Amino acid sequence: MSKVSIGGQAVIEGVMMKNNDKYAIAVRKPDKEIEVKIDSYKPAADKGLFFRLPIVRGVFNFVESLVIGVKTLTYSASFYDEEDADVDKGGKNDASDSVMMFFTVAVSILLAVGLFMLLPAFLVSFLDKYIDSHILLGLIEGVIRLSIFLLYVFLISRMEDIKRTFMYHGAEHKSINCLEAGDELTVDNVMKSTRFHKRCGTSFLFIVMIVSILVFMCIDSKTLWLRLLLRVLLVPVIAGISYEFIRYAGTHNNVCANVLSKPGLWVQRLTTIEPTPDMVEVAIKAVEGVFDWREYLNDMDKEK
Repeated sequence: MSKVSIGGQAVIEGVMMKNNDKYAIAVRKPDKEIEVKIDSYKPAADKGLFFRLPIVRGVFNFVESLVIGVKTLTYSASFYDEEDADVDKGGKNDASDSVMMFFTVAVSILLAVGLFMLLPAFLVSFLDKYIDSHILLGLIEGVIRLSIFLLYVFLISRMEDIKRTFMYHGAEHKSINCLEAGDELTVDNVMKSTRFHKRCGTSFLFIVMIVSILVFMCIDSKTLWLRLLLRVLLVPVIAGISYEFIRYAGTHNNVCANVLSKPGLWVQRLTTIEPTPDMVEVAIKAVEGVFDWREYLNDMDKEK
């Protein structure tokens, strides 16, 4: 069975699914009804050849996914915001919403770079007087970075509200895996599918941590400010390289791809939880908002 191009994420009490130039958000509202919103966007890849170049495409895809992710999270949260209970959620965002989203994305990026890139480099700087090898220093920095990342993921996975979001994350993965297995997208079939997937954002972030170790081990800078600056400047390069790996792993099923994907799949044990059938129902609605799975399965049957 060929791979489908659908990707997505969990939102507040729901799932977002993205396919080509459309994305759908399905949310289980407080009244238990499922609200589905379908929207479109222009992928960076459609803007020209430059945006489709390897590594470059990964940078723009990451930013694009972050923007859509924040937008859909905000939308899903609005159903549970008492102050906005009377707001028409089907309406367009106004200018103030766009500005707020821009700052939210910017702050998110700055916090991530500060916590996972700059903090480890700063901590390792205290070892400069004791260790001359920049390769060893880079390795130690990488271990610290990876430890901070895993500790962060573990701590947020213990939060009750986050647990429900991680259950919807599991429902998102299960629905995509069900499609890729060639099964009909029913609640029973989806529940039987695995909650782990190689094209997951968790795996992407884990690969970012690993790639950063390899990249920073090759950089020799005794000046702290220059070392920190290089960490910031190389973030897009690291994100681009990591995207290419995830893209390859998600479309190949050979031994190399499977072995290298194992660590990321292991981390998904923290960020995905087995969903309930009603959560799977929401995920299916999100898929159906952007993808005709019945036609897809019929086409696959004709090819056999």
